[in-house]
Amino acid sequence: MRIEPRNTRSNTALLLAPLGAVAFTLAISTLLVLWAGAPVGATFELLLKGAFGSVFAISETLTRATPLILTGLSAAVAFKARLFNIGAEGQLYAGALAAVAIGGMHGEINGGEGFGLPAWLLFPGMMLAAALAGALLLLGPALLKNKFNVDEVVTTLLLNFIVLLFVGAMLDGPMKDASAMGWPQSVGLQPELELSKLIAQTRLHTGLLWGIVLSVLLWALLKYTTFGFDMRALGANARAAAFAGVPITRTVVGVAMLSGALAGLAGAIEVAGRAGYITLDMSPGYGYSGIVIAMLAALNPLGVLIASVFIAGVLVGADSMSRAIAVPTYLADVMVATSLLSVLVATMLTQYRIRWRG
Repeated sequence: MRIEPRNTRSNTALLLAPLGAVAFTLAISTLLVLWAGAPVGATFELLLKGAFGSVFAISETLTRATPLILTGLSAAVAFKARLFNIGAEGQLYAGALAAVAIGGMHGEINGGEGFGLPAWLLFPGMMLAAALAGALLLLGPALLKNKFNVDEVVTTLLLNFIVLLFVGAMLDGPMKDASAMGWPQSVGLQPELELSKLIAQTRLHTGLLWGIVLSVLLWALLKYTTFGFDMRALGANARAAAFAGVPITRTVVGVAMLSGALAGLAGAIEVAGRAGYITLDMSPGYGYSGIVIAMLAALNPLGVLIASVFIAGVLVGADSMSRAIAVPTYLADVMVATSLLSVLVATMLTQYRIRWRG
């Protein structure tokens, strides 16, 4: 058996590849449900209803999808230029910490006047600080890779743990909420800096609109701008891009700043839209899930929107399903992982064919 590249890519194959990946994922999930001794039809019906069966369910799914959109965009931008950013989790927490430092600590420092700034000016400052914190956290590993060929997978991954330890120190130190009765959480944002709700009496907030707008803007950036072309050229072949005149260092810096800023914004929006303060368990792995979403979306910013809702729906639906039937929530993790592997294999088979010898 050998694998060889295809001369052409069939439109039919491109259409059937994701459908085949979905079918394979459902087949594996069905086997697991049968193994658990639960009815297959009822299990998937409960999962679907838990994610999209009511206004409340839809609002919970979209609330969960909001940070996933931003971390998915962060991974998609970096991976497009072959900068393998595994540090979105740490960048998310860094952004959240910067947002609370500007939007929460100021109330205690200056009697609630926010350094003398009104809320309409303090809010963009808070978001800018969050984006800058995430961007600077990725800039170091990106420059180390560009100048000294240091593996950015290792550096960005290890920075996640460093940031979480730093956040823990801040929550037990200068940013600790004195009214939390010893619970390790930060002071809360000022109420006027929190994002408004899209649907009354739900947790769905306007951060979802931020994610949608940023997805469209990034799609346009990649498709219609010189910087987008430089990113795609760098990702396709760095040596050829340098030979063609693409400014490699400037492009790497730009990609790192953009990718890190998106992850940092995810942290700020999660704090301002849902939590209101920081805890060490604020993110159930949004940064790592963003990698899965970016790969499912084939690094397409518009595809990130669909993939984020899909992943969020599976996670939210699994929580509801597990409360009604004897199937553990780990089924959701298996479905997400299987769908990622299935899409990767299906995409590979549209580009390569398997030849059997003899």
